[in-house]
Amino acid sequence: IRECVTINKGTTDRMYTKVGDNCLLMAYVHIAHDCEIGNNCIIANSVNIAGHVQVDDFVVLEGTVAIQQFIHIGKHAFIAGGSLVRKDVPPFVKAAKEPICYAGVNAVGLKRRGFSDDEVRCIEDVYRMLYIQHNNITKALEHVKKEIPESPVKADVVSFIESSDKGIIRGMI
Repeated sequence: IRECVTINKGTTDRMYTKVGDNCLLMAYVHIAHDCEIGNNCIIANSVNIAGHVQVDDFVVLEGTVAIQQFIHIGKHAFIAGGSLVRKDVPPFVKAAKEPICYAGVNAVGLKRRGFSDDEVRCIEDVYRMLYIQHNNITKALEHVKKEIPESPVKADVVSFIESSDKGIIRGMI
């Protein structure tokens, strides 16, 4: 935890705010009440995380990212600096631009963390179907379930999207 970081305690909603193990919180990071930050996250300078946000393991948030309350950031996601996050960000993706959108699979981060080429290819196939080939996430998810072979990474993506109550970020603009 670096200089001028603020972490608010939990309210009666959760009664705790949690930061996982082996995280780096750089200068001026703010983590509001009732947030849950996973393990091995890197949160760069001046990131602001509103209340009730869930950030899963191995997430990288570049500088000056601002995350709206009640958002969920999936594991191994990478969010580019200066992004304003108003929708859930699925696992394994890069997100960028304004408004924030899908910018590809976080292949470099995944390979650094030991994901096999086959796992990365599967993730790329899932997101190609979700964001490139189809405009409607609901219909694309049906195609993913039918056409992509079963695997833990596919299950992670499908489960995340199906449990999102805020909706997920849009495809490339």
